Amino acid sequence: MAGRHGQYPPELRERAVRLVAECRADHDSEWDAMRSVAQKLGIGTTETVRKWVRRAEVDAGARPGVTSEESAELRRLKAEVKELRRANEILRAAAGFFAAELDRPHRSL
Repeated sequence: MAGRHGQYPPELRERAVRLVAECRADHDSEWDAMRSVAQKLGIGTTETVRKWVRRAEVDAGARPGVTSEESAELRRLKAEVKELRRANEILRAAAGFFAAELDRPHRSL
């Protein structure tokens, strides 16, 4: 079940973050707590749990950074800008084509 982003269900991520917060005091360091939670839940690497914890801290406002919601909005807006630029290129090409057609002398029937 370990691997790239998206392979772990959101419930497992939330549970891991919650467990790290709950057992921090029982370990010598936050990293030890994360390692313990990763092992207990069968998560591939401690680094995966660390990223989830940091993301949760940013989303909660406890750590500076771009929240998940802001990141999703940025992705959506970038995709929209890309599509609009593509549409503008198509319109520019069409306008050039029709302008050339208007300038061309037409034969009478």
